[in-house]
Amino acid sequence: MKKILLIGKLNNVVKETNTYLSQFFHVQLCSENAGVLEGMLKIVNPDLVLISLIGAYDIDTSIFYLLSDKYPQIPVLTVGTKEECSGFLKYYEENQFENLIRPIEHTAIMNAVCRRLGMNQEEAEREAAAKKKESSGKKRILVVDDNGSTLRTMKAMLEGEYEVAIAISGAQAMTSIGKKRPDLILLDYEMPVCDGRMTLEMIRADDDMKDIPVVFLTAVNDRANIEAVIKLKPAGYFLKPAVKDKLIAEIEKILN
Repeated sequence: MKKILLIGKLNNVVKETNTYLSQFFHVQLCSENAGVLEGMLKIVNPDLVLISLIGAYDIDTSIFYLLSDKYPQIPVLTVGTKEECSGFLKYYEENQFENLIRPIEHTAIMNAVCRRLGMNQEEAEREAAAKKKESSGKKRILVVDDNGSTLRTMKAMLEGEYEVAIAISGAQAMTSIGKKRPDLILLDYEMPVCDGRMTLEMIRADDDMKDIPVVFLTAVNDRANIEAVIKLKPAGYFLKPAVKDKLIAEIEKILN
């Protein structure tokens, strides 16, 4: 199953594109920040990058340089108006980059993705069906952390036993949960903007999500912090860095 890194602001257009393409590919959301992108490229190792240029005026332009300089082998599709892509014209001179003029139908994006990947939709459907069959017996774990190194470590630690999804923020986590409900969430307590407490509150406020067990991950080992975590009554908590055997044992205990 091919992997796509979808970059852009988490608006309805990006959410709908994510939902549509996820029928055929493994799609990972990513914010339009070069530092975050570099970490996600290492974690996901995508076959294609898709960038939404909505609100392009404040997109970190260095993401284009990063992709062209360090990852020239990865095809990049952008979706935007002529005005939105005008600030990046020099990159479209290379074969790596291609812009799809919006408004555009999802089927047209799908056709462009398949063309750049050298496959047809039937192949994508077959790969998706095979992947779904392979992971159907595995429990799904969502790991939420703003640190790319932690996400890479946790993914490598767990993917032999579980189907692992990742998110770098509370907002991404909510989108991921809505797309495919996880059996358990490993949630970083100390995240910027929307921290673990706020993310847990959003999960518990949603009737469809409130019963999902949440295990906090925290790097701060002091009594006040631990008491604050326990007060929220999560399914469990672990100090970072987590030890593989102990973490899996705790996950199994909670799931069973």
